[in-house]
Amino acid sequence: MYKILLFLIFPIMMFTQQYRLEGKVLDIHNEKLGSISIEVYTTDDKLISSLATSESGDFQIDNIFERMVKLSIKARGYEHVEKTLDLENIQGSLNIVLKKDHQDIEEVKLVKKKPLVKRKVDRLEFNVEDSNISSLNAWEILKKTPNVTVVNDVLSIKGSTGIVVTINDKKVMLTGDELKNLLENTQGDDIKSVEVITNPPAKYEASGSSVLNIVMKKNKIEGYRGVISSKYIQTQYAKGNIGISQYYKKNKLSVMASYYKGAGSYFREGTDYVNYQEDQTKWISTMNRKDKNMNQNTINVNVEYETDSLTNISFNYSGYYSPNSQGVYNVPTLIFNNENRLESDYTTINDHHSRSINNSLSFQIDKKLNKKSSLSWINYFAGNDFQKYQNVLTYLNFIGQSPTQNNFQTNNKNNIVLYSTQADYQWKNEKIELESGAKYSFVKTNSQLDFSDNENGLLQYREDKSSIFDYKEHNLAFYTSLAYHLNKWNFKAGLRAEMTDLEGIVSMPYEVNKNNYWNLFPTFYIQYSTENKQEFGFSYGKRISRPTYSWLNPAKSYFNLFSYFQGDPKLKATIVHNLNFTYSWKAWSLDFYYRKEIDPSMEISFQEPTKNQVIYYFTNIEKGQAYGVNLYKNFEIKPWWNLIVSENLEHNENYFMGIDDMVYKNSVWNWVSDISTSFTLDKASDWKMELGHRYYSPGIQGTFRISSNWSAYFVMNRKFFNKKLEASFIFNDIFRTTQQKVSTKYANQDNYFLDYHDTQGFTLSLKFNFGNQSVKNAKTIKKIDEQSRL
Repeated sequence: MYKILLFLIFPIMMFTQQYRLEGKVLDIHNEKLGSISIEVYTTDDKLISSLATSESGDFQIDNIFERMVKLSIKARGYEHVEKTLDLENIQGSLNIVLKKDHQDIEEVKLVKKKPLVKRKVDRLEFNVEDSNISSLNAWEILKKTPNVTVVNDVLSIKGSTGIVVTINDKKVMLTGDELKNLLENTQGDDIKSVEVITNPPAKYEASGSSVLNIVMKKNKIEGYRGVISSKYIQTQYAKGNIGISQYYKKNKLSVMASYYKGAGSYFREGTDYVNYQEDQTKWISTMNRKDKNMNQNTINVNVEYETDSLTNISFNYSGYYSPNSQGVYNVPTLIFNNENRLESDYTTINDHHSRSINNSLSFQIDKKLNKKSSLSWINYFAGNDFQKYQNVLTYLNFIGQSPTQNNFQTNNKNNIVLYSTQADYQWKNEKIELESGAKYSFVKTNSQLDFSDNENGLLQYREDKSSIFDYKEHNLAFYTSLAYHLNKWNFKAGLRAEMTDLEGIVSMPYEVNKNNYWNLFPTFYIQYSTENKQEFGFSYGKRISRPTYSWLNPAKSYFNLFSYFQGDPKLKATIVHNLNFTYSWKAWSLDFYYRKEIDPSMEISFQEPTKNQVIYYFTNIEKGQAYGVNLYKNFEIKPWWNLIVSENLEHNENYFMGIDDMVYKNSVWNWVSDISTSFTLDKASDWKMELGHRYYSPGIQGTFRISSNWSAYFVMNRKFFNKKLEASFIFNDIFRTTQQKVSTKYANQDNYFLDYHDTQGFTLSLKFNFGNQSVKNAKTIKKIDEQSRL
């Protein structure tokens, strides 16, 4: 049935009497006033429509269903005008004259405040807009978001790494380094807020244990403006980016386009230790990896058009293109006997280069059917093309053998195509909100590994070590949710049904894996607010974490002769149950949580002593569970001095099947602490300074035990030339303390590696604003006033 369901049915439009309101805004000298805020409300103060006047002072609002309305006109420097109108009796166009406001507006100052944390019934909202961290990129902002931690460039929420990153509720089809690159090139000035959704409502697809939704700003400034930015980063090696964002708005059309180009060298150092009990040898490999990528391109285009006051059409394109990332790794390995004497060694030279292309397109229509109901239709397409070639040369010098050399080459090509279409219907009044919808998605991946070696004396293609993996997945989902507001209580419940039909085909050895299943995903939320604004909340949600497509590929991807990575086409999806109890009061936020995972999938490693190999592969472990508490508080010690404390204490348990077919338990109490303090040195120039400290106590992942680490950082930013130029300085990992030890030790498994991601360094960035900025500043002052009432 899902193959026929390519389009979703739209509700029939509702017909009723409609009115038009049009006019012109002038000052007392009969001068036309552009970019003036016009808002139309019902008589019970519900917003019907809002817009800004054109350059000639004109405005027009169509499809108004209410006969009696309130017209509100606000403009900085003018008196506020509010009128009640009977649209039945209005003939022609209105002329509205604004008088100067004689109050001393020079005392109004734009003051950036620390990000506000607002607890909603189904999510935590972290407001970034106009905060003192808006100068950072999206990746750095996520590091500062409550409940979010980043360890070894992996995002997690309350210890769970199975999260989905979305931008404006659209899933980002990237993981690992590619996701980090995209977020590092997403500017904080374009971000409105970050939503941390530990129990996503039924509207969201059930995949992923939690959702991180980045909400981007909408351009509401009439005319043209832009931002030119540049960034220089110095760690072990230099890197940086430069780019431009441009915004244009005229009447009903709004356009945003940005382009950023990055370049640099990326370094990571590590040392692997493997102890083989069988032959009493110890293998030590030193791997310092340097990759150079001098051509990283990120493009974003967003176009919105209001066909009338009730209908909005938007188009978005995002692209990332990196034609060549290259590096040569020289990895010496020393082999010691049981007397700790060096008896053998080998050296691996890995020469490689890769290419990455990512594109996504979305088309969305939002239609307000009447004053209570609305409909949206979203179509989304994404493509991901990745190719990596490596030439690996190994010089072997083993005891009792003549020195030899081995050479193998691999060419790995991966292509992912995704299409989805979704329709959402919403109906709400003062107390009730109903949401319902359907979604269909299709994913197709193709992975091809070509392997050649000189095992027979000449370099030749090896069919037995090469592989083609094709994977297709269809998903069909229906959902409904109901929210109810009763005095101090907020309730919300939903149910989502998802059908998954998948097929994976492996070429060598030939194998076909098929599966078809339905799952139900209930969600429930309750929130109570007291007279003194204390908020208590409880939520439950069931989720599914499907394996990343690369995890399903069974082809062996060799790092060297004695180590490779392998996926599993039979990986099961992980079922996750989340329970949360929350408490909020006066900027205090407390969250008690419990998470149970059935068949969690993750990367683990094991030693193969007969071949002296270390194999990394993705697999399902038996089960996992965690419970803990999260605390977040923003202290305003002085008007110019803030202190933020974020603490998370968790007990985590993983149960896995060892290579000896025994079940093992890996458990730990894990503490994550993030404390930062900021100072306003000068309000007039937005001169800010921040110091921070992050600490991660020992953690676990399947068979791995991960050591503790900590880091300190310093941030300073200031604006110049009437706030058109912004400069910032960031010093990360000041004392170079983020190295980690990741170890496995059970049965005959005894290995560990030391890992450092080159995090110590400083960043210098400059941003220059040009074009029309005045409306933006006025809107910012209004926003701060609204925030003070939260």
